Amino acid sequence: MILSVDIHEKSFGFQQLFDGLKFTIQPKEKVGLIGRNGSGKTTLFSILIGSDKDYDGEIIIRKGTVVAFSRQEHESHNTTPVIEYILSDLPQYSQLKHILDTYPETMMQSAHKQAQYADAVEHFSSLGYFEIEDRIVENLRAYQIDGDKSARPLGKLSGGQKRLAELVKIQASKADIVLVDEPTNHMDYAAKDNFIKWLQMTPEAAVVITHDRDVLKAVDRIIELRDGMAFSYKGNYDDYLRVNTIKIVSELNEFSIVERRTLNLKEDVIRFKRLKERSRDPGTISRFKSLQLRAEAELSELSAREKPSFWIDRDSSEQLNDKISKNYEKHKTKNIRIGTKEQDEEQNERRLIDVHDLSLGYDAPLFERVSFRVSEGSRVRIHGRNGAGKSTLASAIIKTVEHEKLDCSIFKGYIDSEPALKIGVYRQEVEHLAGATVYGTIEASLRKAGQPLSDQKIRSLMGDYLFDPVGDIDKPVALLSGGQKARLQLIDMLAGDPQILILDEPTNHLDLPSIEELEDALTKFKGAVLYISHDSYFANKLGGLRVNIDKIA
Repeated sequence: MILSVDIHEKSFGFQQLFDGLKFTIQPKEKVGLIGRNGSGKTTLFSILIGSDKDYDGEIIIRKGTVVAFSRQEHESHNTTPVIEYILSDLPQYSQLKHILDTYPETMMQSAHKQAQYADAVEHFSSLGYFEIEDRIVENLRAYQIDGDKSARPLGKLSGGQKRLAELVKIQASKADIVLVDEPTNHMDYAAKDNFIKWLQMTPEAAVVITHDRDVLKAVDRIIELRDGMAFSYKGNYDDYLRVNTIKIVSELNEFSIVERRTLNLKEDVIRFKRLKERSRDPGTISRFKSLQLRAEAELSELSAREKPSFWIDRDSSEQLNDKISKNYEKHKTKNIRIGTKEQDEEQNERRLIDVHDLSLGYDAPLFERVSFRVSEGSRVRIHGRNGAGKSTLASAIIKTVEHEKLDCSIFKGYIDSEPALKIGVYRQEVEHLAGATVYGTIEASLRKAGQPLSDQKIRSLMGDYLFDPVGDIDKPVALLSGGQKARLQLIDMLAGDPQILILDEPTNHLDLPSIEELEDALTKFKGAVLYISHDSYFANKLGGLRVNIDKIA
């Protein structure tokens, strides 16, 4: 055992987040940590790294264990050069480097310092730190952060690049256990393959918060946070789906038994009470009173139990027999409800967008000679490395449709679209959303789309996308989790009844049930879908024409 977690209780205000959460991590074990948005994954990481101490429980880390983790906030490091930031966070690097840099000037008169210096040289060498800067530069380049960017202040990197820099730091740490939060968000397919290979081969134990099914396919075990507890599933994602189905079906049966027992007890309480009131014999009255009290006590105990969360993946749920399937549909945990109009049975080939022989970029082209057509009802996937111009192309198409000036330059070819084409856009970031609060943002999205406004409609949309129609009205968008912001993006994208959806990495930040709901909605959507995604499961589900964008060397 390298890490043991036993959290008796963790709450935020009146909301209890964890209740008897327990698990252990073994040396070299690769664990995927999953859970619905809001289940406490990031909070758990804060507890594990020691930044959150407000809980009742115990975290035991084996003596001498070196822990490395990815940082989410970088405000205090924005002026630090990227390489310097990574080096300063490596275990023991700063301490050992200080000895190597300063002791030679003063150690000749001190045998103790000479011994410390010799030990530091040996330790520095054993950790591979004499060559570490070259390795960091090489690893940054593999994630498309070249030498120029690696010398810049950390604050000059994009959010996605900061995440990749954190990953390079983790990979260089040579820790005993690493904790990584959503590492593959913003990664392209090559970088993700690189990370998965590292995860499988590295000797460190790793706990990775992720809903990337490609990553989950590569782990040894999955731990799911659900109902305040941790449920462990040996094996990878496929094993999890199989065992989860069996587990949830069993829990559904138990819950149904409890439901029937609760209903019977309610009837018993009423029956015993009436029999007691009708009786005249003191012994009979006492007996019925005793039966009533016993039934009320058991009823109180059963009523105090919270309903468990039930989720079974789409493919597995389709294999359930009719009886179990009906029970699951009745009790399954509420998921987002995405309102899209379904495809017409007769779909014509009307052209919506034409991209012909396009060369696009800024001072110079990012790519050349790209051609494709988006027709009504079609699916088109833009595929390529980060930096090749995928998001730039998507942005140019959006601005062309909306008759706005392009941020980039067209060096050759053209983009053309049907007049008055209605589009819905899902971007990687939420800065384009108007409104400081959840309610205000939804209101602004509906107003921009020309939709009728009413308090009832806004609250209904909040409920459909798992926001509290009462408690979340004034919640600031800035304080939302990544998953909550993603759900706001979906509302904004669909507000105007679009003919075509343009999506840039839509599965980032969504939990597994929400990803499946999005996949189902897009599959049924009557309009066209143009999308960028490095989620192979998502791409396989949507399919369509693949347009490869190659970066000019």
